[in-house]
Amino acid sequence: MDTQNLYRRNLSLARSRWGACLGRVAVDALRMYSEQFQLSVASGDLLFLEHSWYVTHAGLLRLSRRSRCCGVAIQPVTKLCNPALGRYAFRAVVYTSRYCRGFVGYGDADPSNVSPLVRGAEMRVAETRAVNRALRKAYGIGICSVEELASSAGSTGSARESKKLPPQSANGNYGGPKVRDRLCQIIRQHQLDPTLVKAYATDFFGTKTLREAT
Repeated sequence: MDTQNLYRRNLSLARSRWGACLGRVAVDALRMYSEQFQLSVASGDLLFLEHSWYVTHAGLLRLSRRSRCCGVAIQPVTKLCNPALGRYAFRAVVYTSRYCRGFVGYGDADPSNVSPLVRGAEMRVAETRAVNRALRKAYGIGICSVEELASSAGSTGSARESKKLPPQSANGNYGGPKVRDRLCQIIRQHQLDPTLVKAYATDFFGTKTLREAT
């Protein structure tokens, strides 16, 4: 595909949809997503929400197909799942080639962080989020996917909590230079699930414990 023509089509359609909201930074980013990843606005690969670009699940799947992805393995993280509460967590591994060791992504969902439109389908949402994160990691996509966004109510609640829990001073218990200390700071500030964050981080660093990560 001619990436220059794709960029021009993307820019034209983006301006017709989100015109006044598109600044110079957004336009430059659109050029990169068009030329480097061949993401298409017309096909629904990209959305512009609240002055930021987001990739979609469909866009990531099309990218993996163009890149001849070998496969995706998905499994539930049973110790973090609670069907009675509608809470699920999944681990996805993307294999970009037959010799690839795999790129790992985790995703979770429960009634508090999904849109009311998909309430009752938390298991599917968690699975999709895990796959999206693994695909973004595998192909170097630095923007969040739409499916990873929490509901509006959940986002507002998180914002309130973040204001109540400001980051600790660099001289405090959570502000040290170690990876584990930084993660503790982020978990506390944004009220994240410590077990899920720890599982993702150890897998990302390829270590058995966070103490070993540098």
